[in-house]
Amino acid sequence: MNIYIGNLSYNVRESDLQRVMQEYGAVASVRIIKDRNTGRSKGFGFCEMERDEDARKAIEKLNGTELSGRALIVKEALPKD
Repeated sequence: MNIYIGNLSYNVRESDLQRVMQEYGAVASVRIIKDRNTGRSKGFGFCEMERDEDARKAIEKLNGTELSGRALIVKEALPKD
């Protein structure tokens, strides 16, 4: 399952996010979206987890929790149409 993670602090790195998500199960990939021109984080990213049940647990436990001083928005990523 692909998970959207929003309201990230600009200081959070992909390795930080991976560490947090691995507490809930096997992580296939983590990607923080960056501005093409500046290379600066746009404040959101995606995490793909190998098992849907682990992803649902991560969403339930992490949504609204704080990481680097910001309350996270964590939900299932919707497919791009």
